Amino acid sequence: MLKEAVYHRPKNNWSYAYDRHTVHIRLRTKRGDVQRVQLIHGDKYNWQTVGAELTEMNVFAQDALFDYWQAAVKPPFRRLKYGFKLIDGDDQLWLDEQGFHESEPKSMNLYFEFPFLNAADVFEPPAWVKDAVFYQIFPERFANGDPSLDPVNVEPWGGEPTTSNFFGGDLQGVIDHLDHLTALGINAIYFNPLFEALTNHKYDTIDYLKVDPHFGTNEQLKKLVDACHARGIRVLLDAVFNHSGNEWPPFVDVREKGAESPYADWFHVREYPIGVKDGIPTYDAFAFVQHMPKLNTENEKVQAHLLEVARYWIEEIGVDGWRLDVANEVDHRFWRSFRDVVKRANPEAYILGEIWHDSLPWLAGDQFDAVMNYPFTEAVLDFAVRGTRDGKQFADLVGYLQAAYPQQATEAAFNLLGSHDTPRLLTLCNDDKRLMKLATAIQFTFSGTPCIYYGDEIGLSGGQDPGCRKCMPWEEDKQDLELFAFFSGLVSLRKNHRALKDGTYAVLHAEDGDRTLAYAREADGEKFIVALNASKRKETVTLPIGIDVAANVVFGDGTIEKGKRKLKASLPPYGFAIVRIG
Repeated sequence: MLKEAVYHRPKNNWSYAYDRHTVHIRLRTKRGDVQRVQLIHGDKYNWQTVGAELTEMNVFAQDALFDYWQAAVKPPFRRLKYGFKLIDGDDQLWLDEQGFHESEPKSMNLYFEFPFLNAADVFEPPAWVKDAVFYQIFPERFANGDPSLDPVNVEPWGGEPTTSNFFGGDLQGVIDHLDHLTALGINAIYFNPLFEALTNHKYDTIDYLKVDPHFGTNEQLKKLVDACHARGIRVLLDAVFNHSGNEWPPFVDVREKGAESPYADWFHVREYPIGVKDGIPTYDAFAFVQHMPKLNTENEKVQAHLLEVARYWIEEIGVDGWRLDVANEVDHRFWRSFRDVVKRANPEAYILGEIWHDSLPWLAGDQFDAVMNYPFTEAVLDFAVRGTRDGKQFADLVGYLQAAYPQQATEAAFNLLGSHDTPRLLTLCNDDKRLMKLATAIQFTFSGTPCIYYGDEIGLSGGQDPGCRKCMPWEEDKQDLELFAFFSGLVSLRKNHRALKDGTYAVLHAEDGDRTLAYAREADGEKFIVALNASKRKETVTLPIGIDVAANVVFGDGTIEKGKRKLKASLPPYGFAIVRIG
């Protein structure tokens, strides 16, 4: 056994409370190097009288280098003392906090410890998120429902988007088209910023407590939220708390009065008078963009204002949570206060951080419920769209991602394939709907909540910003209705089967150089197999199903032939089959 590959550390993603009764313990070993791992565990206060229990650990994830083992334990007195026994043939090793031992330690004193399962420490994302299918709306481009609100320089709907033009999208337009969202089957909306700002994207806030007048009013947003709730649709708003706009009154005051402004400490000013030198602002700003000055969230008055914003829109308007823009550049202490305020206002509110990289420091239960799962996005696109990752490479990366966070964070992750910040999915697929469907089939059969970017469901295309921010076409002859039926069918399938949401995940087929992939999802006695072909050729994949039971394709364009305890899936180029077993 390769000792150097073995790793465990209490807390974080290695030892954590999954719920108020269950502790998950994990261990890493070299891939294929250890046959069995047993968790040795008990209560530290009655170990001598009751003794230890042994629980077999299972490999729940694999990547290119490692196996990740997990055991779930329900300690009767909420305390857990534990160690590991690694077995490979005749070789045995014991592991505690002091390292490896050739024989079982005589004392449990140096075993690892989960001191106490305190309810206040349990990371509990809202339960509804696992059942959610989100739909992202860029408000200025979704629908123009009230032309009287249009900016003076509004352009005809459906024109070519630029970084600075306007087409008149508003809240009434969303209300007018809620039937479209209901027909699609989504049950949650994520809105890009709605607050008053100068740009079409509204990430340069002027007033955090006011809906932009070109979109409507606070009262109209309340009407929209109520209408969504009546249809079973939750609403998530975009919080831009890393930076404001340069026309936000406190920044205007600093610009005019310099260091004498009472708001001078609300920002990170390096030099007065504020301005731009050699192309770089003399104050911290998002991505050096001078009209987006960074906020000093360590300032108590800034904190008080932003936390009131967080409370107001949840308590007064009834929104169901926040998506947090540029969340990784804001200090952790502020986000902890933010969580306290939001969860007091609504314990079931969803807090979603925009972070594009490893996010474990934000997912300990004291800050965010989830992050936008861009590593998953890139893995899916590499396998199903770009063709730069084979089946095994995809499975290995997904295994790594599964082990990276506590299980409840993975279950609540925000899985997207495109957004206002990326080229549209159909454009990435070179307008090949087969690739788009293949990628989307993966998205909808993985743990985490999937999100559809507005217009993807009817074939809207577009490159990088501003191309990805086109107007939604509402004329039926401009919509791909076959694609809409595909999306609505996948939404329905996922919503009706728990196995596709938070069921167990097991790779059935993933080989080097092979552009096919298959995995199983299972929960409550129900099992699905997802077989995928990212090759331009027809492929056949033979899969073990363990027992001789019924199997049928419930979604996709592949076919199956059932043999004794085996399943042969025939998949067309860029095709897939979702098969129900039993």
